[in-house]
Amino acid sequence: MSCIYILTNPSFPEWVKIGYATNVDERVGQLNASTAVPFAFRIYATYDVSRSNVDKRLHHLIDALNPDLRSIDEVHGHSRRREFYAMDAEDAYRLLEDIATITDTTDRLHRFEADAEQREDEQEAEEARTRRTPFRFDMVGLTAGETITFIHDESIQIVIADNAHVEYEGDLWTLSALARTLVGTSSPLQGPAYFTYGGETLKHMRVRYEHDPSLLEDTARTPGTVGA
Repeated sequence: MSCIYILTNPSFPEWVKIGYATNVDERVGQLNASTAVPFAFRIYATYDVSRSNVDKRLHHLIDALNPDLRSIDEVHGHSRRREFYAMDAEDAYRLLEDIATITDTTDRLHRFEADAEQREDEQEAEEARTRRTPFRFDMVGLTAGETITFIHDESIQIVIADNAHVEYEGDLWTLSALARTLVGTSSPLQGPAYFTYGGETLKHMRVRYEHDPSLLEDTARTPGTVGA
């Protein structure tokens, strides 16, 4: 069955691949035949369609909502627009879910649970990431006194207290500890993935700044314009 697919890969959890395939299992097999990335792609969700290449309409919709999400690079003077988006897989799924709800086609939408091997890959990749330098606000050009937002409730505004802590309801917290409290879980969480600044998660901001350190220089020259 032809479908629009959402793929994830533990090698780059900040990105999802959104595309079209007449056979999604075959497409994933093609991608996973490459040795260019450490871990395999997996299917996060699919939406059955009857026409070819309708994923382009979804690409146009996402680009219209936020053109900065899409992976675009320059190769030999030519711009390449890829099918990768800097967004959480669940956010991508919600877009398909909204489309399915509006068109009364929720029976075409399918979410896939990770199998044991995929969960093991995700855990291994997460352990490798946690060995990175702990998050600091100066990594993304933010300073004490600025405000960040809880991703699941925009009414929850948190003030940055220092380079490693925030203040919430009179107490000092690390991002991870506060995320666990607000989500209501004791499981380990990546704090920067649960808070946003200017509509972008701190996790995505860190990746962007690590890829382009000059953004920090721009922020220093123009206070208050993070990554502009």
